[in-house]
Amino acid sequence: MKGFGILLGKELREQTRTMRLLVVAVVFALFGILSPLTAKYLPDILKAVGGGQIPLGLIPPPRTSDAVDQFLKNIVQFGALAGILLAMGSVATEKDRGTAALVLTKPVSRAAFLAAKLVAIGLDLLVATVVAGALAWTYTLLLFGALPVAGFAAMVLAVWLVLLVFAALTFVGSTLARSAIAGAGLGVLFLVVSQVVAALPVVGKYTPQGLLGPARELALGGPPGDAFVPLVVTVVIVLGCGVVAWLVFRRQEL
Repeated sequence: MKGFGILLGKELREQTRTMRLLVVAVVFALFGILSPLTAKYLPDILKAVGGGQIPLGLIPPPRTSDAVDQFLKNIVQFGALAGILLAMGSVATEKDRGTAALVLTKPVSRAAFLAAKLVAIGLDLLVATVVAGALAWTYTLLLFGALPVAGFAAMVLAVWLVLLVFAALTFVGSTLARSAIAGAGLGVLFLVVSQVVAALPVVGKYTPQGLLGPARELALGGPPGDAFVPLVVTVVIVLGCGVVAWLVFRRQEL
């Protein structure tokens, strides 16, 4: 892992220079604000759209759980795409431009090169998810009532891990390809496959997406349920993607 710290600093400066971190954080922040607002005022919007013709009994009053559900839905859907966008050209673009070969002429290892990129992507997603979670918790407090801080923080970390899975899978695609578009295509393919697997009745609860249910219960102050297996699966997938990317990349001609 020679040169990891230097390469990580380079990656973080690049994320700041290109404003990728700022853009992702701002968009995540918007979802963090809009999610509880949507949950609070959606019944009123539906009534207005329906011209007052919708019976009141058909529209349940907004609850705190609606704000949590809306946040999870929005941040996971957008965050998966953000993870793909951040990772799709991380290695492929450097190989295509020849900058990877230049960087690796210095006394740094290929493992450090890949690790720095994956860690930088993970930090981007972590910062953005924490910002979104803090705003979602604050607006839920104002509109509905307080949620347990520790439980909500645990849910935010679980969401980050799920988003990191999509980024890591795309990262493997970026390592395999020499084009960011190809890397994105593989990332989208991995996303579709993972969604299909997560929807299976028996297997779904053991996938990374299966971590979201227990995380939701924690955010609402309940017990987490069976979170251990999907948590282990999630961590194994992320670490496994890093290993696979290294095994592929170390044999490539740059």
